Amino acid sequence: MWFVLGEYTVEGRGAAEIAASVEQGVATGALVPGAALPPLRDLAARLGVNANTVAAAYRLLRDRGVIETAGRRGSRVRARPASAPRDAARVTVPPGARDLSEGNPDPALLPPLGPALAAAAERADRAPVLYGAPPVAPGLARAARAAFDRDAVPAGPVAVTSGTLDCVERALAAWLRPGDAVAVEDPGWGSLLDLVPALGLRPVPVAVDEEGPLPERVAQALERGARALVVTARAQNPTGAAVGAERAARLRAVLAAHPDVLLIEDDHGFGIVTQPLHTLAGHGRRWVFVRSTAKAYGPDLRLAVWTGDGVTVDRVRGRQRLGPGWVSHLLQDAVERLWGSGAVDPAVVAASYGARRDDLVAALRGRGVWATGRSGMNVWVPVPDETAAVAALSQRGWVAAPGARFRLEAPPGLRLTVSALAPGDVAPLADAVAAAVLGTRAGTDRRWE
Repeated sequence: MWFVLGEYTVEGRGAAEIAASVEQGVATGALVPGAALPPLRDLAARLGVNANTVAAAYRLLRDRGVIETAGRRGSRVRARPASAPRDAARVTVPPGARDLSEGNPDPALLPPLGPALAAAAERADRAPVLYGAPPVAPGLARAARAAFDRDAVPAGPVAVTSGTLDCVERALAAWLRPGDAVAVEDPGWGSLLDLVPALGLRPVPVAVDEEGPLPERVAQALERGARALVVTARAQNPTGAAVGAERAARLRAVLAAHPDVLLIEDDHGFGIVTQPLHTLAGHGRRWVFVRSTAKAYGPDLRLAVWTGDGVTVDRVRGRQRLGPGWVSHLLQDAVERLWGSGAVDPAVVAASYGARRDDLVAALRGRGVWATGRSGMNVWVPVPDETAAVAALSQRGWVAAPGARFRLEAPPGLRLTVSALAPGDVAPLADAVAAAVLGTRAGTDRRWE
């Protein structure tokens, strides 16, 4: 049986078939974000199936992050369904234009991987890692734990995942179930904002400023039932925020009042920032602290080290054993060698990114455009109209990431990644941004939270 929804035909007899038909329409763009789905009894009558069958289909779609239900308003395709990731909102780079939209590190600041990988391969030739080996290479575990200890991260077992997002997904799945709420930074990491609904969870936006999440907004989210909170310690994407000592103390007090909330703290800026870490970890029963190697050593290493409370680590490791099993010891050994060799000097890397970032922020503010970027490699520029600003900037030879990739309820903005900038680029880029932004009557509005 089938049912025509606008220009799209929903088909199926069973719940899985109906859900797959709707999801196919969303994936192809035939069902646009915000499109209303028919009341389940109407769809059931048209398809000739029981209303419970359609209810089950809608439940599957909600769990997959494809649709949302708002009481009497009915069910609608999510504004950002899981099948339409934020990275799809990319801007075409015109010939000759400079691309500042991708968020990549500067290749010149990444260490050569050849010697470390060759040494790891030589060790593997001498003593291959076989089934039954520990999931974490002992040397990497020692190096990671020592670094955690230096930054006062609470004691806990060390584990390894294939990057930060892999860790976040596994930690959320260990404690939360479809329909649970997760407090997330807004603006925040676009991949995380996609992951949460893809797991069937509800993202609850928490406003941020230059020192991270606003404590009163975090408290509101947790009081309203959010079961997890994800916080970026430093080099927040896209704003560059870094949690300072006073802000950390206030956030710890909020978390202490909600001990059963899962805290996930992302320190992906480790190795490229010099701002001290003020960790929130350990101020509740359930916590995870994760560090990626992507920004300091290279995104293709796909490796993050993390720690947490014993129960969470045990749950995640147990589920990991039933999937990939472990992260390649070749990669773990290579990262240990890079870490121990001092191949990356955080002070040098941070100074390089900091000079570009600070020069651009100062140049923009000097032209009447408010911008922020306290740490890391990104600068955030509030604008009243992202589409107009991105298009105007592109016409001037620069490509920025539209803020829609990073926002839920936060006002519009642009993200500029400074890693591709040379000293001579700052002034012409600032001129182009000022022309694009002030041309749309922005520039002085500091209300980006």
